[in-house]
Amino acid sequence: MKPHTKGILLVALGALLWGGSGVAAQFLLQERGFSTEWLVMMRMSLAGVLLLLLDAAKSRENIFSLWRNRPAAKHLLIFSIFGMLGVQYTYFSSIEYGNAAAASVLQYLMPIIVVLWSALKSRCLPSLHEICCVLLAFVGTFLIVTRGSFSMLAIPPLALFWGVASAFCAAVYTIQPKWLLEHFRSPLVIGWGMLLGGILLMFFHAPWDFCGSVDAAALLVFLYVVLFGTVIAFWSYLESLKYIRPSTVGILCSIEPVSAVFFSTVLLAVPFGIAESVGVLLILASIALLNRR
Repeated sequence: MKPHTKGILLVALGALLWGGSGVAAQFLLQERGFSTEWLVMMRMSLAGVLLLLLDAAKSRENIFSLWRNRPAAKHLLIFSIFGMLGVQYTYFSSIEYGNAAAASVLQYLMPIIVVLWSALKSRCLPSLHEICCVLLAFVGTFLIVTRGSFSMLAIPPLALFWGVASAFCAAVYTIQPKWLLEHFRSPLVIGWGMLLGGILLMFFHAPWDFCGSVDAAALLVFLYVVLFGTVIAFWSYLESLKYIRPSTVGILCSIEPVSAVFFSTVLLAVPFGIAESVGVLLILASIALLNRR
């Protein structure tokens, strides 16, 4: 298989698994009564341990080496709390109050926030190209949350709030760990970020404080969220960067919200009309244009 083809297949696999994990989380939160805090805590803790074990087995290096570097430890703590934990908790909360399709699309407003932050930081107005992308994203978001009507919200206000919050946290998650990823292995950084975020959440919600109903379906879906929707999805995404350009990866990651919409409609019968579909296309177009740039 050609390296370019292999990279495309890997990032597509990761994006599909991420999209499926949002739908799986919706099933656990809404159909089986799991709490957001418990699900996020267990997902991050278990996935973090697995990623660190995989990194240790592959690199054969000390996974604790990162903590010997003081600046790295400081960056990692910030990334764990405001990036990794923030984006996981807000995203799952948006799913709990709304649905995985809307939550995934709203989270993909992240590149727009990054553009606006970069403009603010550099004290320079965005280019016309970037402004057009921002407008496309806002129109797309309006169509998704209102179904094209000024008089109604298609999703609950709390779902909209947490969805937009997840986009801001995803922006932190994208920008903040740049220094870490330049000096340390990606699985090491992500593994520690997930594990620390999960441990921190334990101070607010004990692991044994579980509510909900567990059956064979719930157990299988939970294992999917941890193994396929987190560990394998992240591994596929990171591996793809070895074979194709980051801009190509960024565009192909748009498969995630599309797959979330598809799986939500087919598996959970979530209504998704013409207005919402147009909204998704506008947001994906804005992301594609920004990544191409």
